[in-house]
Amino acid sequence: MTVKPTLIASLFALLVGFGIGLAYAWVILPVQSVDAQPRVLRNDFKDDFRSAIAAAYASNADLERARSRLDQLGDPDPYQALSAQAQRMLAAGEPMESVQKVALLASALQEMQPVAIEPSATETPVPLNTPEETGQPPDSETDTAETPEPTTEAEPVSTSAPAMTTTPRPSRTPTPTLGAPYQLVGEDPVCDPELEEGLLQVVVTDLSRRQIPGAEIIIVWNSGEEHIFTGLKPELGHGYADFLMTPGVAYSVRMADGGTPASELSAPDCTTTDGEPYVGGMRITFQQP
Repeated sequence: MTVKPTLIASLFALLVGFGIGLAYAWVILPVQSVDAQPRVLRNDFKDDFRSAIAAAYASNADLERARSRLDQLGDPDPYQALSAQAQRMLAAGEPMESVQKVALLASALQEMQPVAIEPSATETPVPLNTPEETGQPPDSETDTAETPEPTTEAEPVSTSAPAMTTTPRPSRTPTPTLGAPYQLVGEDPVCDPELEEGLLQVVVTDLSRRQIPGAEIIIVWNSGEEHIFTGLKPELGHGYADFLMTPGVAYSVRMADGGTPASELSAPDCTTTDGEPYVGGMRITFQQP
C-alpha cells in the first residue's frame, strides 16, 4: 500500500507549522509577566516574599510596614501563614536564623491590639447651673434680683467642678527581641493519667504570654542530647513542644538562644484515684523578654 504524496506533504506542513509556533511562543516572543501582584505568585515564591518581609522587620522593627507588605499576598490570616511557613522551614532544615525571623514577625502580628480612642474633653459631662453656663458671676446683683428662686436653695452646686480625666493611650506590647535570653518562669509536675507517661511539655512565650513558634529547645541527659522545636503541633499551641522522658533519668532543658535552664528534671511518681501508681510528666515554661 502506497502513501499518497499529498498526505506526506500535509503531515510535513503540519509539523513545520507546529515547530514554527513553538519557536515563536518560546523563543521569539515568550510570555512575560510584568508588574504581577504578589497575591498571584506561586506558593514557594510567596514563602520567599514572606521571608524577605520578616528579614526586613528583624532589621527595622517597622511592624506597620511589614503588615502592609504582607497584605499584598492576600493571605486570609497572615499570622497563620507565617506560623505555617516557620514549621515548613523547620521541617526542611533551613537555617534557624531565618526561621526565627519568620516566627518573630508572626508573634509580633499576634500581639497587635486595637488602640483605644481618647475621649475628647467635650464628652465629659459638666454639672448644670454652674457659673460657666450663665457667663456672669454668681454674686451679681442683677442675678439675685431677677431670679425668683435662688439655685443655691433648690439645687446645691458643688464648689469645685469634677476633674476632667482622659484615658491614657495604651502602649504597644513589646515584641520579643531576636536572640534575647529566655527566662524559666514555670516548672510544674503534671499528674494526668490521660497523658503519656513521662511526657515533658515545654511552652515558650514572650513577655505578653503569646506563644512563639520556631523556638529551638535543647534537652540533655547523661547519655544523650535532643533538639526539639516549638510549633510542630499547632493544635496544642504554636509555642508548644514535647519530649518523652525515661523514668529515673535526670534531664536538663534549655533554650538554644541561652537563658535560665531547667535542671535535674525527672518524671514524677503519681497515683490514680484508685491508688494505682503511674509515671507523671513535667510542664516547664520559658519566657523571652
